Amino acid sequence: MALNSLADSPIIAFTILLAVIFTVPPLFEKLRLPGLVGLLIAGVVLGENGLKLLNSESDTIKLLSDIGKIYLMFVAGLEIDLEQFRKTKNRSIGFGTLTFLVPLIAGIITGRLFNFSWNASVLIGSLLASHTLLAYPIVSRLGVVTNEAVTVTIGATIFTDTGALLVLAICVGIHGGEFSAMSLATLLGGLAIYSVVVLFGFDWAGKQFFRRSGDEQSNQFLFILLALFLASVGAQVIGVEKIVGAFLAGLAVNDVLGRSPVKEKIEFIGSVLFIPCFFVDMGLLIDIPAFIRTLSSIWLTVVIVVALIGSKFIAAFLAKLLYRYNTAELLTMWSLSLPQVAATLAATLVAYKTVNSAGERLINEGVLNSVIVLMLVTSILGPIITARSASLLQLSQSDIETDRLTTWWENSEDYLPEKNHASFAIVVPIYNPQTQRYLIEMAALLARHESGRIIPLAITKAHIQMDDPQLVIALEQNKQRLNLAKQISQEFGVEVSPAIRIDDDPALGISRTSREQNANLVVMGWSRTTGLRARLFGSVIDSVFWSSHCPVAVTRLLSSPTTIQRILVPVGDLTRQTIGAVRFAQILADVNQAEVVLLHVSDRKTPPNLEEKFASQLSEIADKSQLQVKINIQTIRGDDIAKTIIREAEKFDLAVLRSVRYRTAGGLAVSHVTTQVIRELKCSIVLLGEPNS
Repeated sequence: MALNSLADSPIIAFTILLAVIFTVPPLFEKLRLPGLVGLLIAGVVLGENGLKLLNSESDTIKLLSDIGKIYLMFVAGLEIDLEQFRKTKNRSIGFGTLTFLVPLIAGIITGRLFNFSWNASVLIGSLLASHTLLAYPIVSRLGVVTNEAVTVTIGATIFTDTGALLVLAICVGIHGGEFSAMSLATLLGGLAIYSVVVLFGFDWAGKQFFRRSGDEQSNQFLFILLALFLASVGAQVIGVEKIVGAFLAGLAVNDVLGRSPVKEKIEFIGSVLFIPCFFVDMGLLIDIPAFIRTLSSIWLTVVIVVALIGSKFIAAFLAKLLYRYNTAELLTMWSLSLPQVAATLAATLVAYKTVNSAGERLINEGVLNSVIVLMLVTSILGPIITARSASLLQLSQSDIETDRLTTWWENSEDYLPEKNHASFAIVVPIYNPQTQRYLIEMAALLARHESGRIIPLAITKAHIQMDDPQLVIALEQNKQRLNLAKQISQEFGVEVSPAIRIDDDPALGISRTSREQNANLVVMGWSRTTGLRARLFGSVIDSVFWSSHCPVAVTRLLSSPTTIQRILVPVGDLTRQTIGAVRFAQILADVNQAEVVLLHVSDRKTPPNLEEKFASQLSEIADKSQLQVKINIQTIRGDDIAKTIIREAEKFDLAVLRSVRYRTAGGLAVSHVTTQVIRELKCSIVLLGEPNS
């Protein structure tokens, strides 16, 4: 088969796409470049100007790219934190208005400067007006998400993205036909009615369906996908671009999904398949000769990039004056609103492919190529500035204040009418007799320290018939395991309340029991023989992390917890989750008279005064404990955080880590060093997860 005919085969084209998505992003991330850049370059290499293995006009590429495009905007809508928006609604709208209008005006001026029509100029302005929270993982890792400037910027995203897409819809409508005041009014009226139907109708329907479908995740997944494509088709029916419908659908089901496992599955499908296909298609559209010509007459590109960077800074500066923020907050707001990825690229592709009856595109190749350069520049520049400026932000006092050791585990509300919530309770799911003793010992040590009780829990897989012989055998085996757990617990003198539960889903059985018992903590184990990575991210543990109402401690204990003398706690930020890990280590150290070392691995470029400030705040947190525990704070400069932690952990009996998973509005997962650390550590491990983490 000739090379030029490969692109005509749907199966071969799809296979090539999968190979690119699998291999290219990791290679670019090792070079510390965004994986999206690699996908764009791969599209150029495999397209008409390269190996000619993929054709942007083929049905396969068109379908996958279209799905990726609407999926990208759908995920952008899902990732907007409505709760954060509600907290600072007025200021978010204020900054959203500034960071939308100033770039819009700058883009219009740029378009007119280069002799574009008014419609195209307004469209260019709308491309600059939105932003992607590409650097959100950085502020989350630094523990400053609760800073008002960060919260306001996150909330502003809902305004800028919605506004930019509405302007896009109007510009595309004007370009596609003869413009008149009546046609504009009809378009705006239809768009308003459609938006209300999607935002309120889909939200209501989703909540009703999820309430009635219970835990049927497959049907819930299909319902959300159907909502996405119905909204996209509906947008086309009223004459609006389908990505507008996809974004509105994301906003509509945002509250419905919350942080459920269904949301994770939806984002996973998009991030590993459809969204990368969209970026490869963007690369296929890049005409190398035209791109070189654009860069040779570089002024359009330079002016667009400068207009974006300058206008976003002006908007942040005005917000600083209006809300009296400091310089660090100004720079953080500016850098967070700089990256142009999700909404910008999707809208650019739509505008580039919009052709009127005269065969004229809404924007030309010069603008398309300039926006791609803009994406490359801002996706690299924004996170770099965020990393520097956000580290200077003041931490929220609520994140570092705690009245007593158990604050992290306590519920803020008492959901149950019973008075038993005062008793500290730990649920311990048991299954493997070989690891059961160490697991019970760990829970018993914690419960004894807090004058609480442990609830050994055995989950029995449900059968259709309750007198099934296999069910009877399983129940008897679980009774034996619980008797052993009771004997071990009695050695430590703690109250024991064994429980057996018959359930179809072991993970939900654990979560439901912990909720019914109003537990403060779930202590689980995983087997080394099954494969650490598989056990850690397997269905049971992962689902418990998602569904539990209280923190979860997943353990790999190589020896009895009673022998632990040195405990390592890697500290990368000062969030509530990190403080929980410190408290956990302090309690365990107090039981065993052990030593706790708080390890902070800082970047080599971090100024010494920032390191001292971080160490001082960390020391303040540790000192708030009333326990007489020996605590040392160790700071090491290093580029590879994971390797540094692994090297230092060789001297310790136990490492206390926390489970964190980040996602950006671009839909691609940002990995955390915890995964590598867990895989290579030789000592015992406790991995702590917050509810819904």
